[in-house]
Amino acid sequence: MFLTPFDHLTWAYQLHYHICFRPHRRQNFLAEESIRAILEAELTFLANDNGYHILEIKVRPNDVQLVLSLRPEHRISDVLKKLKGRSSATLCSQLKITAPLWAVGYLARSTGKVRVQAVKHYLERQAAHHGYEKRVLPPVFRFRNGNPAVLNVAHASFNLQHHLVLATQYRQGVFDSRVGEALVSYWNKVAVVRDFALDQATVVPDHVHALVRITPKVSIEEVTLCLMNNGQHFVASQFPARLIETKVTQLWQGSAYAGTCGELTTALLKAFLR
Repeated sequence: MFLTPFDHLTWAYQLHYHICFRPHRRQNFLAEESIRAILEAELTFLANDNGYHILEIKVRPNDVQLVLSLRPEHRISDVLKKLKGRSSATLCSQLKITAPLWAVGYLARSTGKVRVQAVKHYLERQAAHHGYEKRVLPPVFRFRNGNPAVLNVAHASFNLQHHLVLATQYRQGVFDSRVGEALVSYWNKVAVVRDFALDQATVVPDHVHALVRITPKVSIEEVTLCLMNNGQHFVASQFPARLIETKVTQLWQGSAYAGTCGELTTALLKAFLR
């Protein structure tokens, strides 16, 4: 059974990231308040020019701290390449600096409206939330990775966690606990190959909640399309009767929700930087 792969999605999203980078070899050019003001203006211009939204910016003598709101297609590595590269060219020209302006590497962490523990608790309670827990055989599968994968990228320290919600086409009840378990098991194999991590998931009949970690070199949109297309192929090949019974032409709706979460909320992080 062949289902057409997705190549784009309609999104509901809230993606907030805390970014930090430092001067090369701890140069002290940021000690001057006037230089910090120039840099802040330049970073704001670059962000606006590339479709990034700065929620908070703090240029300190030893580092630059940003809280950014991004779109699902943005890759953190590309965002940093543009912000660091173009600001370096501008300031080096103005300050007559020939050495590299910024140190190699950066810190990138996800943040959001709620902390990651709240998201984990929310996923755990999906059976009760949808009224399935009192059934003798609830059509729900819950997964929590007891040995989370370690993701690595050269010259970056990062922790990028995302809450994803995917719904079936027409909100049809395609999944039961058996199909949900098989789907999540397959997704975990895909995650190993594609270098992201599935830390937690709850599958109910008509939608899936997942807690996904990614590297800075991929966007959450790329990872979501990977999950949807691989999941759709797997279910169509292993459980075609489920799709025929529910009369769907695609496993998923062509839309998704993605929200970042972290150890700190966005509001708390912004208050700290201020």
